[in-house]
Amino acid sequence: MQGLMEQLKTLSSAEDFLQFFGIAFDQKVVNVSRLHILKRFFQYLRQQEAVPQDNETRLFTVYQCLLQQAYNDFVVSTPAAEKVFKVFQDVDGRQQVSLDNLHASLPAGGAA
Repeated sequence: MQGLMEQLKTLSSAEDFLQFFGIAFDQKVVNVSRLHILKRFFQYLRQQEAVPQDNETRLFTVYQCLLQQAYNDFVVSTPAAEKVFKVFQDVDGRQQVSLDNLHASLPAGGAA
């Protein structure tokens, strides 16, 4: 039988991860927040001080709980509010571009 880490390497989508760990999910939540859920899951994994590497059953349980927690974050909140990605952390997700920068980006002779 494949080890847990080898099985995890075969997963590619949020749905794959949620199904693998037996977590019931609302497809609407996943459709809006799939990348955010996975990023938050990996953030939670990095925050763990002691992950039981020698016991795959315990490791599976820890991963399952962290993925459930990551999914739940987006059931009760939004990607913009959770600010998982840098674009949401900077200026509340709004990019400020000056009029001079916009004008400079126009092709030569293409001024309106």
